[in-house]
Order: sequence, then structure tokens, then C-alpha cells
Amino acid sequence: MTPADLSRTVLHAVRRAVDENALRAPVPARVRVERTRPGGSGDYACAVALQLAGPAELPALEVARILRERVAAEPGIGRVEITGPGFLSFTLDAPSDSDLAVLHAVREQGIAYGHGGALRDEILQFHHAREVRAAVTAHAVRRLLVSQGARVRITCQEAGDPEWSRLGVTIDAHGTPPVPLPRIRPVSAGATAGELLERLGADAVRWGLLRPAGHDRAPLGDDLLVQGEANPLFRVRYAHARARALIRGAAALGFTSAADAAPHEAPARPLLDLLADHPGVLLAAARHRAPDRVARQLEAVAHAFFDFHDSCPPLPSGDEKPSAAHRSRLALAEAAGTVLAGGLSLLGISAPAHL
Repeated sequence: MTPADLSRTVLHAVRRAVDENALRAPVPARVRVERTRPGGSGDYACAVALQLAGPAELPALEVARILRERVAAEPGIGRVEITGPGFLSFTLDAPSDSDLAVLHAVREQGIAYGHGGALRDEILQFHHAREVRAAVTAHAVRRLLVSQGARVRITCQEAGDPEWSRLGVTIDAHGTPPVPLPRIRPVSAGATAGELLERLGADAVRWGLLRPAGHDRAPLGDDLLVQGEANPLFRVRYAHARARALIRGAAALGFTSAADAAPHEAPARPLLDLLADHPGVLLAAARHRAPDRVARQLEAVAHAFFDFHDSCPPLPSGDEKPSAAHRSRLALAEAAGTVLAGGLSLLGISAPAHL
């Protein structure tokens, strides 16, 4: 069971409680579940009972008890506890099955893993100035929102800079809108698209403009071109390239990733957790119009990938023969590479198979 699955399970329990008249409160549009913080119990926690206590005119603990009865019987739930003033803490049944579900989802959905329909009812329009960072940010925001089902229109105050096409940027119209529109206005890049492209190239320009939060200045120095670990863009793209190289190496050795197992070694845990959280990160980035959240997620995935790769090599060494452990490790490495490629694509950045 993935975090998204658990969220839907809790929401279903709320709906059942309301339908059965055990709870008199409006059903929320969504339920947020989070990984349990250090020192807490269970795998995930949820504050929905506290959210519903007021409208239901019941103590949060009573709301939590009503929901616990209905969630505990659902497949994939091992244990449901009530903690503090009314938090629900969930321990998932067979964690390895949950991990396997994530790997299967990544394999089935490919670079579209994490895309969904949560915003399918939204029709949005944004406006921005004739400035390269605003244009690139608006383009990335559009991609994120569309990945979650929204329909989006982007307009610019003036006709776009012809150089924007080299960054993949398009606008739907230009001019002063007849009514005020939500604006995309990050801190200016302080340079034109042409000046940045000549010095850095399209991928580094897009990363440099999108990686900082919109209210922060965008560092656009030559360190974006450094081919080393100190450059986060290089590290993310190198992690993807390394994952692709592992797949090629395994094929040369005559084996492929396992479709029926997930790695059990401790170093795999952070990477598996990040992959499970990826759909939630994309949805949050879309809701908050914040491409920088995706960039930070990719950095975290790349870091966890290398930690896992170095501790649990997916390829056998020397005369060692491929084992079930190698196949399951390769499945995780393959999934990480897919998530990295999908995230870079949403940011409009290429993911080379070789670096």
C-alpha cells in the first residue's frame, strides 16, 4: 500500500462513517497522511479526526475511534492506533508488499509515475512579465499542473522573447488581460535568455532558474556546468545515467530486474520511501506552483540512490553469479532512474542515458 493508497483508504472510511450516520460531518476532498516522525508509532500518521471533530461536534478521540474501526478492517492495514489528542497511526501489513507495489507502479507508469487526476476539475490561467525566469517558471508550473489533470493557459505581458523557444517555453497569448490574473513573478534572473543560453546551455539554465524558490535569487554561475558531485544538476543526471548503465550491465550478464521482490537491506529504505512519496511531492508542487520542490525531491532521490548503490551493488562482482538480491536491487535502481527521468522531464530538462 502506497501513501496515496492509504490516503484513499482513510477517506473511504470517513465516507462510510458519514453514510452510516456514525459521523455527521462534511467529507473532506482529500485526507493527508504523513510518515511518522522519529519517536512516533506506526508507519504513517493522520490528523483527520482532529479536522473533523469540530464539524462533527464530537471529541477528536471519539472521531478517531469511529474511523479506526473502519480503517483497521481494510486490506493492507496491520494495526491502527490512536495517539495524542486523536491522531491515527497506521502500521501497514507486510511492508515488503507495500514496497513492491511502489516498484510495480513505477514500472507500469514509467516517467508518468506520480501523475494523476487530483486537479482534473481545475481550469487555470496565469500571467507573467516578459522576463526569462518568469517565463521558464510559468512553463514548469503548467507542466506540473497538467500532470495532475488541470487545464492551464499561460499569457505574457508582451510578445515573448524568440530565444525562449530554445528553452522549450511557449505562451498562449500576450497583452494586458481584461481582468486581473494570478501572476507568476519570481525574482528576476537579471539577464536575458540569450545571454544565459550562450554561457550555460538550456538544461543548466532551466535548472538554475527553477531550483531556487521563486522568492530567492537564482544563482546562475558557471558552477552549473561543473561535472562533479558538488553540482546538484550533474548529480541528479548522473544518478539517472548510472541507473541506465546498471540495466545495460545486467543485460550483458544475462539477467534482468525482479518483478516480484523489493530489496530488504537497510540502505534501500530511504530510497524506497522517497519513491513512495514522489506522487505526493508532485501534487504538492503543482498545488503550490513550486517547481523547486520537484528539484529538491530529485536531489534527495539521487543522494539516496548513490547511498544504496554503494552499499548494495546491483551487479555481481568478479566471479559472483547474479542472485535474487541482485535482481531486486536492480529493480529499485531501475525505478529510481525512471523517477529521476520523469522529474527532469517535468522541469523541461533532458535525462541522458550516458554522461
